[in-house]
Amino acid sequence: MWGLRSKSRGTSTVSSVQLVGLDEESSEFICRNTFDHPYPTTKLMWIPDTKGVYPDLLATSGDYLRVWRVGETETRLECLLNNNKNSDFCAPLTSFDWNEVDPYLLGTSSIDTTCTIWGLETGQVLGRVNLVSGHVKTQLIAHDKEVYDIAFSRAGGGRDMFASVGADGSVRMFDLRHLEHSTIIYEDPQHHPLLRLCWNKQDPNYLATMAMDGMEVVILDVRVPCTPVARLNNHRACVNGIAWAPHSSCHICTAADDHQALIWDIQQMPRAIEDPILAYTAEGEINNVQWASTQPDWIAICYNNCLEILRV
Repeated sequence: MWGLRSKSRGTSTVSSVQLVGLDEESSEFICRNTFDHPYPTTKLMWIPDTKGVYPDLLATSGDYLRVWRVGETETRLECLLNNNKNSDFCAPLTSFDWNEVDPYLLGTSSIDTTCTIWGLETGQVLGRVNLVSGHVKTQLIAHDKEVYDIAFSRAGGGRDMFASVGADGSVRMFDLRHLEHSTIIYEDPQHHPLLRLCWNKQDPNYLATMAMDGMEVVILDVRVPCTPVARLNNHRACVNGIAWAPHSSCHICTAADDHQALIWDIQQMPRAIEDPILAYTAEGEINNVQWASTQPDWIAICYNNCLEILRV
């Protein structure tokens, strides 16, 4: 688990990433490691490694995609990935996703309308030479405007299919084996920008998305494009986060500026989902939510400068 805070140095803002662990005796979080990060991160993600066969790698997006190696006492940069070969500068990255089936694949989304699929390589340790490097496998214009999120699907083997959302208000699906075309799964009726998307962890037919400043979460079925199968709209302020249960295809958690984290049971779709089955009220606007993949009883939320874990 991680927390993020920013601090100011002179006239520039340098962010720092805190790696925290839970002390089970005191039930308190302990900061185990801190490292500086140029510009605020837009997303952080551990390498998907349920079997524990990979080194402890952490990826961050912001101005670039960076991959870090986390040790007991220090975190060091393994590689910085820039998809602009002609310049040291590239368009800021809004988000990324790490492929669960093939952890050597990552996908990034950018304000320059593109998505980039990266391939990682691991080499031999020779002195101080970094163990991990990366290259662009493919870059494509994904939307008509800025792309705000990208997520790999578990469909079709879980390696080649991904979806993205963006400022043009659409959800688009791509297949790495057939990049000459894409499928528009959904378009917001008012063409409001879509900020986030999240695939169901157990049933790859379903995904959830939310619009900028929107108070509802839309559930989509890729088999029935363009028509939501459910709308979750009990929040009283804009939604900031979505997390599907890792162990159930019927449960999803949403979090919003109304201080609430709500858990929904959607198994009665396509009948309307009226109310959540569980609700938690935090002491501030919740800006992020994660449902632990290896410990499905735990949900983490962030609000103000706090990180909390909730037992479901």
